[in-house]
Amino acid sequence: MLSLGAVALVASCSGSGKKAQNAQEAPASPKVDASKAAIENIMTRTSIRSYTEEPVSDADIETMLRAAMAAPTAMNAQPWQFVVVKDAEKRAKLESEVHVRNASKAPLVIVPCSDPAKIKEGMPEFWVEDVSAATENLLLAAHALGLGAVWCGAYPGMDRVVPARKVLSLPENVNPVAFIVIGHPAESPAPKDKWNPAAVHVDSWDGAYKK
Repeated sequence: MLSLGAVALVASCSGSGKKAQNAQEAPASPKVDASKAAIENIMTRTSIRSYTEEPVSDADIETMLRAAMAAPTAMNAQPWQFVVVKDAEKRAKLESEVHVRNASKAPLVIVPCSDPAKIKEGMPEFWVEDVSAATENLLLAAHALGLGAVWCGAYPGMDRVVPARKVLSLPENVNPVAFIVIGHPAESPAPKDKWNPAAVHVDSWDGAYKK
């Protein structure tokens, strides 16, 4: 009986072996490549707080906003609006009056907000989750485009919500959910590995995660 090593050696010298080798060397399918790219984008995204002076293009801004609006939303309410802040004076006020760190040092801040007109009557306040999901999509799109971004919190911190309404001329019933500071990165911190099996519960709170 031939050993596994001998079988492998014979196969490598035969036509069938060459076919097998070619099959192994064949490029992955577009679906596999897309899956790997998507997971890689999620796992390597990290907060960037230092930026170059290069502006963010209008094309990239629209791509990020399209990605944001592709987020899941309860009952398809899409209860979001986005304020794109390019103006240097407004960005400076966001930093000085609303305490959005580095807003004056980045070329762009995008502010995802709630849209009360799109919140359906009798519906729980799922707009918080909806706008948060859109915000995460925006961050992932920024990373995929080679941009750096950081999520600065707003709602429910009224000490930021109220002055932000003033700076951005928001209606009284509109809540800024986050301030996303964006630019071309001037730093490259390593992404954090946040995987923690202890945070996973199987079937019940007492069910430990096991590989």
